[in-house]
Formats: sequence, structure tokens, C-alpha cells
Amino acid sequence: MIDNQPLGLALRRPATTTATIAVMLWLGGCVRPPDTTELLEAKSGGGTSVHASNRKAFSQPAANLDTQSRAEFFIGNAFFNSPWVVAPASAGARDGLGPLFNARSCDACHNNDGRGRPPEKPGERPVSLVIQFATPTPGHNNEPSADPRYGANLNPFAIGTIAPEGSIEIGHREIRGKFADGAQYVLLQPEYRFTELAYGELADDTSFSPRVAPAVIGSGLLEAVPEAQILERDDPDDLDGDGISGRPNHVWNHLLKKTVIGRFGWKSNQPDIAHQTAAAFSAEIGMSTSLRPDQNCTEVQTECRKAPTGGSPEISDAIFQHIVSYQRTLAVPMRRNLDAAGTRRGAELFVQAQCAVCHRPTFVTGDVKDAPWLSRQRIHPFTDLLLHDMGPTLSDGRADFEATASEWRTPPLWGIGLQKTVNDHTRFLHDGRARDLNEALLWHGGEAQRAQETYRKLSKEDRQALLQFLESL
Repeated sequence: MIDNQPLGLALRRPATTTATIAVMLWLGGCVRPPDTTELLEAKSGGGTSVHASNRKAFSQPAANLDTQSRAEFFIGNAFFNSPWVVAPASAGARDGLGPLFNARSCDACHNNDGRGRPPEKPGERPVSLVIQFATPTPGHNNEPSADPRYGANLNPFAIGTIAPEGSIEIGHREIRGKFADGAQYVLLQPEYRFTELAYGELADDTSFSPRVAPAVIGSGLLEAVPEAQILERDDPDDLDGDGISGRPNHVWNHLLKKTVIGRFGWKSNQPDIAHQTAAAFSAEIGMSTSLRPDQNCTEVQTECRKAPTGGSPEISDAIFQHIVSYQRTLAVPMRRNLDAAGTRRGAELFVQAQCAVCHRPTFVTGDVKDAPWLSRQRIHPFTDLLLHDMGPTLSDGRADFEATASEWRTPPLWGIGLQKTVNDHTRFLHDGRARDLNEALLWHGGEAQRAQETYRKLSKEDRQALLQFLESL
């Protein structure tokens, strides 16, 4: 839990003492801390990395693409960014939007291939913040079951005369605390209220999870990480005694017809880019694919069920593959300011605070038969792709396959220092509650409580150094 009380004198230790204790805690586990040089490598995406730090930094093709793949990248980019239209339309390849939806294009949520945010103005309907629903009893293949009236998530927009499902209002409760040096901070705990519900009340046992759209850079590289490397840190029972018990989520693969390890989504609830993309088209754009052939209308949404479709499936397999391939070929930007003293000090603190236990710096991708640009790349995403219990303050009350309400996948950190430039905001965590990286660190609880407490005990100078390191990513 976040400590809202003033810290006692016993906790007001010099930063060097805190660092020493953190190193001792590291050595108590069986996973050795990485050398800080591993945390300061410039090419986060290996050979895919590009020199880009402007508004389009997340939208570049991998540096090592061949000519044909580079041409295909721009075809996929067009489909990813262009809006879909209502059926029937003369542009038959692009019709079928809705009938209920959150956004008209992939880019509307993942603007410039970056991260979404919660609504900022009164009356603003959520676009890149999606409210996902679930009832307690899992559905087919252990998937989260949908609300009987509203389905998998709340759709605030609709085509024609069909009623949108509703919207939300977000209030906030202040949570106040202090650093060890006496500096104060204020966190904002979001509180949600559903408004304008058009199809009756949610089921009494329906829970909901607000989730902002994540950045999509480096998706192909994460997909190419061998499963054996992910399982190297699988420790659900904390057998090494370090207080951290990461574990994979196991999810249903609709193509293979079997349960596999999840890699994508805030709770690792999708096995690959194709499944992640198909789920987004179905639930958030209202369009069918071969992977998700059904419309997103529930039994009570009669007008939705009568609406014309854009074919079956509405997204052709060829177009769908272009969009998936586009995400696989997105580059990761190069790191910046690595020679600065503050960045190097921040790397040391990142290790000492045990941040690198979950935010694993390095993987090496496997051999990808049809994507040589992804093969055998030494990458630095700063994620272990495992679930971790982040404590009750970050619980969303909603299970997702094997992930509990308080478990979340360690999000990749590559690119976070460019988020302000790319997306014009610095909102972080699964629901965008953190207004900057400082607040994101302070929200950490559960398995990350020790790291959060270490951060709160740092001097102002060391806190700034740690943030400077994160800004270099």
C-alpha cells in the first residue's frame, strides 16, 4: 500500500546507506543483478533501432528491413492510420465500422504508434482508454466472460441511429505522502462513474478494468523472444526468496486451438500480435476478422444486430496481414544522453532498487523464419513479460485468464522518454493515472513495494538521476 503517513526518523537514512542495503537484498536472491553497462546500451531494438527523437519516432520502419519488407511496411502503415467507414460504402475494402465502437482507426488509440491516455476534459468520451468488462465465471477456454448487455467493453460511439452504449466520468481522490527528505507528493486515485447507459444497468457481478492503449513499438521483437527465455524467471512461489514471484499468463490461441503463454496486453492476455489486433478490431472498432468472426452486438442490442456489415470477415485476411506485419516491422528508437553522469547514476539506482528484476533489461530473439530482421537480435525492452502482483492500490477487480485482479504484465520501458514528444502527454500505468514517471514509481506496490520504498528514501538528487535514466529509454 502507499504509505500516506510522515516517515519516521528511522527511515531518514543517507542515500548511500539505502543503496548498500538494496545491493545486499539483490545478493540474497539467486538472480544476480545485471552489470549497469547492460542498462546503458544505445540500441534498445538491436539491429532494428533507428535514430529518431521527433513526433514520428515510434513510426519508423526497422533499420535492417530489406527493400521489399520496407515497401510492405508503408502499405500496412496506411491501413493502420486510415479510418474505417460505415458499410455499405464504395470503398468496400474499408467498410464495416461498428455498429458500436471506441475508435475509427488503429491510430486513434495508438496515436503515432504510441500510448493512449484517459479523457482530460469534462464530457470527453474515452477513445484511447477502454473500459473492459468481465463477470466472475470465466467463459469458453477460460477467457474473461462478457457483460450480458454490454459485451467485452464499453463502446461510447455508434453508427447511424444506433445508440452508443454510454460513457464514463472520472473523478479523483487525493493520496498524499512524503519522501524521506520531507518533500511532499500527491497521487490521484481515479474513481469511475458510468453515464448515459443505453441498454440498462450492468450485471450486478460485472467488474470493469480501465486500460489505456499501449505503445506498439518493438512488438515484433517481443513476439520473437523464445519462450524458454521468458520462463527463466518464472518463480510463482518465490523459491529464491527475493519477494518477487513473476509468472506467465496462459491464454487461448485460436489458431493453434490450445493454451499458450501470453505476451501482449496489460495482463499478457494475448499470445501474439495477430490475436491482439483481432481482439482490438472486434471489441473496439466493431469489425470482424477470421480470428474473431462475430459482431460485437449483445442479445439486447437489437438495432446493432440488424445493421449492415462489411462482409464476412469485414477485414480481409490480406489487409489484416498487412496491419500485423506493419506492427512487426516497427523500429525502436535509439537511446539518448547515455554519457550524462545523472543517467549513469540512475542506472546504478535502477539496479539497486531491484527495478531490473521485473524490468529485465535484455533478451536475445530467436530465429524467425519469415522475418530475418527480427532474428537473433540483442534487445533491451526492460520487461520480463511475466505477471506480477502489484498490490491492492493497482487492482482492477477483474481476472483475465490466469491473471488475478492485482496482477499485471511488466510493461516494456523502451521509448518512455519520448512519450511526451510523440503523444504530447506523460500519463503512465494501465489506466493512465500516473501523471509522470515520478508518480508511476510511487504507485508501485505488492511485489514492487520494496522498490517503491527504496525510491522514496532516496535523496532528491538521486531521485532525479533515476528519472533521468528512465528518460533516456
